[in-house]
Amino acid sequence: MSRLVMISGGARGLGAAIARRCLADGHRLSIGVRDPSKVALAFPDVAADQLTAHRFDADAPETAQAWVDATVAQMGAPDALINNAGILKMVDFTRGEESDLDDLWTVNVKGPFRLIRAALPHLKASGRGRVVNIASTDAKRYRDTSTSLGYVMTKQALLAMTHAVRFAGWEDGLRGTAICPGAIDTDMIDGIPGVTPKAERLQPDDVAAIVSLVLALPNQASVPEIVANTRLESTI
Repeated sequence: MSRLVMISGGARGLGAAIARRCLADGHRLSIGVRDPSKVALAFPDVAADQLTAHRFDADAPETAQAWVDATVAQMGAPDALINNAGILKMVDFTRGEESDLDDLWTVNVKGPFRLIRAALPHLKASGRGRVVNIASTDAKRYRDTSTSLGYVMTKQALLAMTHAVRFAGWEDGLRGTAICPGAIDTDMIDGIPGVTPKAERLQPDDVAAIVSLVLALPNQASVPEIVANTRLESTI
């Protein structure tokens, strides 16, 4: 069954792969990005009644509600929200600045929180609302000192937020899923020491396929977390 899906950060990388898969599955899309003109460049052949682009910038809190309102006005109430936009900065007890930590929390936590809050009435009214949060294997554990503690903290917060979504609208058919992939072959992790070698990374289309599955499941199949690791670890 087709949905109206909101995707943050859907103009490139993983977000664009998710958007392409959603279009192939017959969903209509509202994509929120800092520069909406980039969406037209990424999807030049998609009809306006199938895809719209809007400004969403986690650094500008008012754009969360504005994007939801514009989506409703142009396309109708959304059935699903995919919080894909995220950043990675190397921050721990000896590296990075507190401003870097603030940036991580703004984009990776406060942005999704504001969008969920703004879209929640529509998702509950849908009767089959979905929130999909793109987390990370870092949401499930702290691996070692090569990782960014700041990033780990924000992704674990996003995982907690995902579980809260289910409690916010369970009787209304609202379901939340945190997808927790290992390293994805996008430019976000290029050049960072300790990451999974390029040949062993997940491809964006692989994660998009997981999103497709989550959106296709009925209310009776609640899947709060999906971990897709690229490493052999004892617990995930």
